[in-house]
Amino acid sequence: PPSGVSCSGCGAELQCRDGAAPGFVPAEKYRSLSEGPAGAAGLRGAVCQRCWLLAHHGRALRLQLPPEQHRQVVSAALRRPPRHGRGPLLLYILDVLELPDPVLPQLPGLLGPDVPVAGLLVVGNKVDLLPADSPGHLGRLRQRVAAACAQAGLRGAPLVDVRLVSAKTGFGLEGLVSRLQRSWRCAGDVYLLGATNSGKSTLFNTLLRSDYCKSRAPDAVDRATVSPWPGTTLNLLKFPIINPTCDRIFRRQERLREEATKTEDQLSSEEKKYLNRLKKQGYLVGEVGRTFQRQKPSQVVDFDPDMLSYSIDEDPRHSPRQREEREEFTYNEVKDARWCFDTPGIVKENCVLNLLTEKEVKLVLPTHAIVPRTFILKPGMVLFLAALGRVDYLQGEKSAWFSVMASNLLPVHTATLSNADAIYEKHAGQELLKVPIGGEERMKEFPPLVPQDITLKGIGTSEAVADIKLSSAGWVAVTAHAEEKLLLRAYTPKGTALVVREPPLLPYISTIRGARIVGSAAYRTKKPPSLVENLKTAGKR
Repeated sequence: PPSGVSCSGCGAELQCRDGAAPGFVPAEKYRSLSEGPAGAAGLRGAVCQRCWLLAHHGRALRLQLPPEQHRQVVSAALRRPPRHGRGPLLLYILDVLELPDPVLPQLPGLLGPDVPVAGLLVVGNKVDLLPADSPGHLGRLRQRVAAACAQAGLRGAPLVDVRLVSAKTGFGLEGLVSRLQRSWRCAGDVYLLGATNSGKSTLFNTLLRSDYCKSRAPDAVDRATVSPWPGTTLNLLKFPIINPTCDRIFRRQERLREEATKTEDQLSSEEKKYLNRLKKQGYLVGEVGRTFQRQKPSQVVDFDPDMLSYSIDEDPRHSPRQREEREEFTYNEVKDARWCFDTPGIVKENCVLNLLTEKEVKLVLPTHAIVPRTFILKPGMVLFLAALGRVDYLQGEKSAWFSVMASNLLPVHTATLSNADAIYEKHAGQELLKVPIGGEERMKEFPPLVPQDITLKGIGTSEAVADIKLSSAGWVAVTAHAEEKLLLRAYTPKGTALVVREPPLLPYISTIRGARIVGSAAYRTKKPPSLVENLKTAGKR
C-alpha cells in the first residue's frame, strides 16, 4: 500500500505499485526500508527512483502527470486556513532570462479572491548568467522585473519588494534573508512559487543552509532534488523558519560586518577554490554564511575487542552494519513553527523545452555565465540558433548587429537567404546545428519552424532596439543605425512562443565584443569579469 511518507527530493508520496506514477520506488527497495522495526517510518529520508536517477545520473523519467496537477497542488496549498492569525508570504521566483514571465499573470487566479495574503515578494533569479552591459545594469534589470509585475496586474498592496539574486552562486541572498526576516511579524508561512526551471528548489536548498532556517533543520530536512528537467518538484517540501529575535539579528549583523571587511587573500584555500569555481559559473557571486551553527556531539566509536581476536583458522566476523539514525524534530520545536514551502513549478505553455529530450534540455538551458556572440549582418542574410530558431534580415539600407544571448553550448551559424532552407533541411538534427539530436528520425516528429514578420526602427549603433526572444532557447538583441527601418522574419518551432521584447533586457549588449573576425560576420567573443559580493577587493570598489 502507499506509504504516507513523502519523497525527500520531490515531495511525492512514496509507492511501489506504478512505475509511471510519481513517488515510485522499486518493490525490493521499498520492502527493505518499510518492513523493518520502524515500519513505514523507515522510508523517511528516502528518495523515489526518479529523484535518484536525476541526482546520480542526470536521467529523467517521464511521468504521467498533467500540468494541471501542478497548479492544483499549488492552489490547494495557498488556500489553506491562515496559521498564526496571519496570511502567507508569497516568494515568487522569476527567471530574468524568461521576461516577460509567462506564469506571473496566472498568480491572481491561483490565489482566488478569498486568500488573505500577507505580501508578495518577487525575486528575479539567475542574474549571475547575464553580463553587465553598462554601469547600473542591475538597477535597470530590477526595473524590468517591477514593470513585468505591473503588466501582470501585481502592483500596490500585495507587492512588498523586488529582489535580484542568484540561487546558484549566492549573489544577493544575504540581503534576501534579511528582507524575509523583517517580514516575520506580519506574515505566516512562506511559499516559494514560480514557473518550472525558475530555480525554486535551488533557492529552497540555499535557504535551508542559511540564517533563515532553524539551526537543526539541515540535519533533519533533506535537500530538494535539483535538475534542468522541467517539473522536478511534484509536491510540497518544507523547512521550519527560525524566529529572528533581536539577539539573533544582532549576531547576524555582526557576522555580516566582519565578513565584509575580508579580502579574497584572507580566505582559506578551500574557500578560494569554491569562490573560483563560482566565478567560472556566473558573473555575480556571493557567499551565504550561517550565524547559528548547531554544535554536533563528537562521534562515539564502538570498540569490539572480539572483532580483533580471531585465530588463523577463523574468518573475521563482521557485525551487522548499523543504519545511521535520522534526526527528527521534537513536538515542541515545531508546534508553533512557521514553515517555508517549496511548491511544484507551474509548467510553461508554448515553451520549446516541452518539445525536447533530457539531453537536449541540458544543452539549451544555460548553467554558466552567458558569453554574448555578436554578428554584423547585411540585408539578405540569416542567423540560425541551433535548429530551434532563425532570424532573417529581409530589408534595410545598412548592416545591423545581432547579439545572441543563449547557452554557450548552442551553436550559432549565419547564411544567405538563398541557401538557408537547404542548410536547415540538411543539418537539422545533425552535428552542425546540434539541437534537436537524432537525425532525420528525430526531425520527423519535431515541429517545423513557423515565421513571424517583425518591423523595427533603429535608435543608434550602441543601443539595441529590441530583443527577439526565441521561446526559451535564448534571444537575439538587434542594434541598428538611428532611424534605420528593418524588416525581419523570425522563426520558432510550431506551438512555441516568439516574443519581441521592447525595451531590450540588455540594451548595450552589442558593445561587449572583441575585434571583428576577418572574412566573417562574427566578432570575437569577450567574457566580462565576475563581481564578488560581500568581499572587500583590494584596489577596487
